[in-house]
Amino acid sequence: MSDYTYIENLPELIVEIQPDSIISRVIHKDDTINTTVFGFDAGQSLSEHTATQPAIIHILAGEADITLGDDKHVAQAGTWIHMPPNLRHSITARTPLKMLLIMLKQGTR
Repeated sequence: MSDYTYIENLPELIVEIQPDSIISRVIHKDDTINTTVFGFDAGQSLSEHTATQPAIIHILAGEADITLGDDKHVAQAGTWIHMPPNLRHSITARTPLKMLLIMLKQGTR
């Protein structure tokens, strides 16, 4: 067994997004990070919330409206976001959307 995770094509892990749904797949979890790929149908959203851990969002495909604190952004494939703990944020898919979420344990860099 290897001590690494290798994924050749991350967006292909989410093959089909069902209408009116959000799907997720954990691809790696250990003592330092929790990594999940999400697929959102257009119009689906995660309402405003916070996390106690720092997090990174990387948009893999599609477009979304993202709120970070009081700031609003239009994100697209290639957008990368680092969020400190307790930052209010939300996301709404404008189109079918695939994104990577990495949750970092406190003290991890």
